[in-house]
Amino acid sequence: MESERVKRINELAKKAKTVGLTAEETAERDRLRQEYLAAFRKNLTAQLDNTYIVDPNGNKRKLERKK
Repeated sequence: MESERVKRINELAKKAKTVGLTAEETAERDRLRQEYLAAFRKNLTAQLDNTYIVDPNGNKRKLERKK
């Protein structure tokens, strides 16, 4: 996610705590948060897909998803 979007999320959060947000700003904040969470989940999933477990014998096995 672009750093500009993260900065905008932080700006809106600060404004919400001090002054309050308009309806348009609240909608923008919610949209940006959803985009941020989607990107976070995608990156975490990619990282876990490339994770291997090494047992005490030195054998490597791929980390599997729970069903």
